[in-house]
Amino acid sequence: MAETRTALVTGEDGLRRCFWGASTPDYQAYHDQEWGFPVRGESRLYERITLEAFQSGLAWITILRKRENFRAAFAGFDPEKVAAFDEDDVSRLLTDTGIVRNRAKIEAAVRNARAVLEVRDTVEGGLDALIWSFAPGRAPRAPRLLSDVQAVTPESTALAKALKRHGFAFVGPTTAYAAMQACGLVNDHFQGCHARTAVAGDKPVKKPGRTAPDARDVARS
Repeated sequence: MAETRTALVTGEDGLRRCFWGASTPDYQAYHDQEWGFPVRGESRLYERITLEAFQSGLAWITILRKRENFRAAFAGFDPEKVAAFDEDDVSRLLTDTGIVRNRAKIEAAVRNARAVLEVRDTVEGGLDALIWSFAPGRAPRAPRLLSDVQAVTPESTALAKALKRHGFAFVGPTTAYAAMQACGLVNDHFQGCHARTAVAGDKPVKKPGRTAPDARDVARS
C-alpha cells in the first residue's frame, strides 16, 4: 500500500524507484542513468528539446526506443548540420520509418536548429546558458505523491516564452518542464527513490548491460 501511495516500487535488485522507472528495462536504464542528471552542451540540449517535442502526444517509451534512429536522421543533433536541412531533407525524413513521421515536428526540429545558432550568436554562453538560467533558485521539495509532480511551473512557462522569443517552435510550458526534468534543472525523482540521491551527487548507478548511456557522458559529449 505504501509503495503505491508514495509512487515507488522496489525492483528485483532491491532498489526503490519511481514507479515508471521499473516498468520496462528501457525505462529502468533511462531512469537510473539519465533522467534528472544534469545535461550540458549545445548539441545535447538541442537533442533533448527536439525529442521532447516529438514526444508530444505520445508515450516517452516510443521516443526512447527510436532515439538512435533520431540521432542518425538528424545528423547526431548537430545544430549547424540540421539548420542546413531543406525541403528535400524534410521529405526524406517523412519517409523514415525509424522516427516519428510528423511534418510539423520535423519542420520544428529544423527551425529549432536555426534558433540554436541564433542563440549562439546573441546570448552569452549560448543555449546552455539560456536554458540553465531558468533552473529554480531553490530546489523544490522531493515529491512523495503523483499529485506533487507539476506539469507546468513558473520557470517552465518563462523558459518556453524565452525560447519562443528566439524562434523555437513546439516548446510550450509543458514540453519545457519535461525538458527541465530530463536535463536536471529540477530533481523530480520521488522521495525515497535511489536515483534521487544519485542525481544530487551526479553519480548514476552503473549496471552491466545497460541500454542507455551514462548521463555524465551525455553531458560531456
